[in-house]
Amino acid sequence: MVARRGNSTRNFLNGDRFLPHCRRAMNGNFTSRNRGATWLGLFVALFGMLIVRTVVYAFYPPYSFPAAAWRESLNWVCAIVLLLIIRFGERLPFRSVGIGRATIKSSVGWGAIIAVVCAVLAAGIITLTHYNGGESGAALAKLPLWLVTVIVLRAGVLEELFYRGYAIERLEALGLNRFWAGTIPLLIFAVAHWTGGWANIVIALVLGAVLTLFYIWRRDLVANMIGHFMVDFIGNVLPRLFS
Repeated sequence: MVARRGNSTRNFLNGDRFLPHCRRAMNGNFTSRNRGATWLGLFVALFGMLIVRTVVYAFYPPYSFPAAAWRESLNWVCAIVLLLIIRFGERLPFRSVGIGRATIKSSVGWGAIIAVVCAVLAAGIITLTHYNGGESGAALAKLPLWLVTVIVLRAGVLEELFYRGYAIERLEALGLNRFWAGTIPLLIFAVAHWTGGWANIVIALVLGAVLTLFYIWRRDLVANMIGHFMVDFIGNVLPRLFS
């Protein structure tokens, strides 16, 4: 449920997770401009990568090398656009999306824990469903290892920035409660994995839920990025390094 404008601003600014200098930046200044920038940022975060994939696949065969190269490049463009919105549209620091809230040592440690939990859950789902990666997995295996590594890095960094750090923080800022602020991006994130089949959607939903719960708990986006990257690296890159 969306709260009234005054309440949404107050809840966002007064929350313990929102840093004092971020609170000062927005206090009394959550104007239509700020709100408009946030809505634009949410559009980029929630749908930018989906639009990129649709447009690229309209020009190139899905999963081909040119499609992958263009898709990865344009996804990073979306990330740059979002970061510009945060700094110059909303006039907020990157800490407002969970970057730099913890020490590197802490983020690496928690990231490793996230990776282990996600890897165990993914292995269980794969065993139960006999999932083999589907068409997208087979195509991914044919791409150069360096490009697969770039894809894995992008998934870990950008998907966490888009679907966790930015989306959760800003949906709460606009008045949604914590449950819906986490659930809406999670569902979009999971359904976006439909190209890998229904089992891939289930994997994305379960692992995405772990990442969502961790972010809501710790508000450490760097740990999320590390954990997400590590589990994708273990599943997609590591086997090819030893094959």
